[in-house]
Amino acid sequence: MNVRKIHWLGVGLSSPPGILYLIGKGYDLEVWNRTTEKAARLLSNKIPIQKFNIENLKKKLQPNDLIVSMLPASKHLEIANIAVNHRCHLLSSSYYDPLYEKFNNNFVENKTLFMCEAGLDPGIDHLLAHKIINDFKISIKNKNITSINFKSMCGGFPLIPNEFRYKFSWSPLGVLKALKSKAQYIKNFKEKTTLKPYDSISNINFIDENFEIYPNRDSLPYIKEYKLDSHQSLIESFQRGTIRLNGWSIAWKDIFKMIDENDNMEQLSLRLWDNNQYKSDEKDRVLLYVSLIVRDDNKDIFNKTLYIDESREVTNSSMSQCVSYTVASTIERICNTEPIFGVHRIFQDVENVSYILKNLQDLGISIKEL
Repeated sequence: MNVRKIHWLGVGLSSPPGILYLIGKGYDLEVWNRTTEKAARLLSNKIPIQKFNIENLKKKLQPNDLIVSMLPASKHLEIANIAVNHRCHLLSSSYYDPLYEKFNNNFVENKTLFMCEAGLDPGIDHLLAHKIINDFKISIKNKNITSINFKSMCGGFPLIPNEFRYKFSWSPLGVLKALKSKAQYIKNFKEKTTLKPYDSISNINFIDENFEIYPNRDSLPYIKEYKLDSHQSLIESFQRGTIRLNGWSIAWKDIFKMIDENDNMEQLSLRLWDNNQYKSDEKDRVLLYVSLIVRDDNKDIFNKTLYIDESREVTNSSMSQCVSYTVASTIERICNTEPIFGVHRIFQDVENVSYILKNLQDLGISIKEL
């Protein structure tokens, strides 16, 4: 795809590893942040930082530039409009918003791309799902199927558990909004809706440890996204969700009560950030697993789980490595693969999925099979 220059917007804690990777690869990169001094420190002064505001950005954009928005999700609509008006590509690690669809024809007509969900969750979880489902479709040709069970769970938490059973890598507002949003999924062959995800917490044992999981957001569109819609009637369970340390639901019971009673999460978010953000010397852990079990009656004819369990002795957090290395690897594919236009989630095809997963492993993110 024709990409002239990359504009990376936002140098928070999730950005530095990916930016430094792209600098090392020699990409033409311009980095933008509201506070230039802080961004320069995070990037070890390896690249000049542009003072971010919308007008400054507009002056620098040219057709076929790639904008990477690591800004809060609430800013993406504005950035998408700017990308359309300046005939630029756009990449984000945030969730797809149905409102993005109004830009699809504009991106197609401009022969440009808006790709979202290119981080950890969403992002790596999709890549692992596409890989497993592709393996399943190859292996079960001409076999009878009576049920399909899919589960994708992801979470980040302190490597050494604390009393709160959680710490924040960045603003707690996203976590709070997700807990306040209804979750939709399939259980026992039926669509289910949970208005409060924390009312549907269950316990699991994974890699010989006990965890808590709960459904997150709307899983149902991903049945089509993962190309399982041709087997819709056979799906016994399909759930994307969040994984937390054992004891999290007890530690957070007062937070759940505040979420129930309060529509304005800003004040609660600030308080949680003040009391529960990671310190510079604290290490985090990222756990992600994707599982697919396909049965003929009570017999498994396909059973595969891929997972990532990251905790590193490095300057950058495990969360930031997983998010920004995925963003950077996706940028590489956008720059070096056949062009696609319009609004899309992260790549689905075997070639690009395989490339990004291999690149993540080359960067030290280990993908294991259970």
